[in-house]
Amino acid sequence: MSTQHSKTDVILIGGGIMSATLGTLLKELAPEKEIKMFERLSTPAEESSNAWNNAGTGHSALCELNYTNENQDGSIDITKAVKINEQFQITKQFWNYLVKQGQLSKPEAFIKPVPHMSFVQGVRNVDFLKRRVDRLNKNILFSNMEITDDKDKITEWAPLIMEGRTSNIPMAITYDKTGTDVNFSALTKKLFSNLEEKNIELNYEHEVENLNQHKDGSWEVKVKNLKTEEVTIIESDFVFIGAGGASLPLLQKTGIKESKHIGGFPVSGLFLVCRDESITSKHLAKVYGKAAVGAPPMSVPHLDTRYIDGQRTLLFGPFAGFSPKFLKTGSNMDLIKSVKPNNLITMLSAGIKEMNLTKYLISQLTLSNEERMEDLRQFVPNAKSEDWEIVVAGQRVQVIKDTDKGKGTLQFGTEVITSEDGSLAALLGASPGASTAVDIMLDVLQRCYKDEFSHWEEKVKEIVPSFGMQLSENEALYTQINKEITKNLKIN
Repeated sequence: MSTQHSKTDVILIGGGIMSATLGTLLKELAPEKEIKMFERLSTPAEESSNAWNNAGTGHSALCELNYTNENQDGSIDITKAVKINEQFQITKQFWNYLVKQGQLSKPEAFIKPVPHMSFVQGVRNVDFLKRRVDRLNKNILFSNMEITDDKDKITEWAPLIMEGRTSNIPMAITYDKTGTDVNFSALTKKLFSNLEEKNIELNYEHEVENLNQHKDGSWEVKVKNLKTEEVTIIESDFVFIGAGGASLPLLQKTGIKESKHIGGFPVSGLFLVCRDESITSKHLAKVYGKAAVGAPPMSVPHLDTRYIDGQRTLLFGPFAGFSPKFLKTGSNMDLIKSVKPNNLITMLSAGIKEMNLTKYLISQLTLSNEERMEDLRQFVPNAKSEDWEIVVAGQRVQVIKDTDKGKGTLQFGTEVITSEDGSLAALLGASPGASTAVDIMLDVLQRCYKDEFSHWEEKVKEIVPSFGMQLSENEALYTQINKEITKNLKIN
């Protein structure tokens, strides 16, 4: 069988929210560019962007306690919380632009208003939560956040949490009405549908097998059609790798120096799910607690209202699992194959340093269903096992790299890797990924299209009015933008 050859301006690897966002931005900024997308599965948004495979939280630090650290002097550091909120503000401005352009005619199909809350128990935790809110309230982005330790008020905000609760342990809860639930699967599919109408070539059931860079900086990407087994070689000036857990192995195939000394550790997740309307109707919120002492940030327990497949459901978790696969549909050899001579020491160092994570994973793997239910009852005292089922969530590959903190440092955020010449970018890591997609993709464009971006900047500011500014430092602009977004996205 002969090998086919073709050319394009941009190759997107992966059919998730990141590629959909980047493709949409490029078509707005440079509509003349030819773009081809390749996805190994038969439809978009089936891995990390699938509604069942992520928390669906519009991550903006309204409820996630791990984004505000307590310093040794007792002060609360809100730097990370503000950054993540600013990033989600950028994402909402992008969606608002698409609504106004008629490209997202039904925003309620992917985003809904769901209050965000933080729930803690114990004197020390209550004190921390009060100091956290006091610190955040001074920032316009968090000015709607309320807090109470009054049990009648807690019952009003979150009745399911208080139903049947007999404990006299002090507790407190925050409430922010500006929170959202986002179905990134529905959004991704709509964005790709739009891109197809703009003549972007979407190739499903196509797997990228290799990437080689020519001396002129362009890339030669080898792609296999999984239905016909036909192989195509595509040349492109720019390649974006947004393939979820598969991004690391693909990045390693590039051979660029930025791909060295980076490893990945896969962590799978489980959620308890309730679909019983008599129960789900009692809880309209995303309620985040505190991770157990010694547990990693990804283990923060939360009880979430979700809108999936047209149904309101409740999810509780996550409970960690382990699989050597880098994708839910991946291979059991993924982890072993990712260990290379250049990252072996990095990986071994992480193994030595992260004994707490290892112990945590072992403890999670040995949990029985009843033990998981007992964790749920910390949030829902009256929870009955027969009303909840286990659902396997997506795979996440936590980045391991050498940093100023030493070799083999485990990263818990989202990492963007770009080649020195800007011809290739890859997205690694996990939460808060999807919620910050627009900010991340604008960063990719600035890094990889340095000469062109200056000519695009006026259009970028039309799409994202706050681009280049901090809304947290511009109350008037925030108020103006937020009013429009709330109306157009129907999230009042």
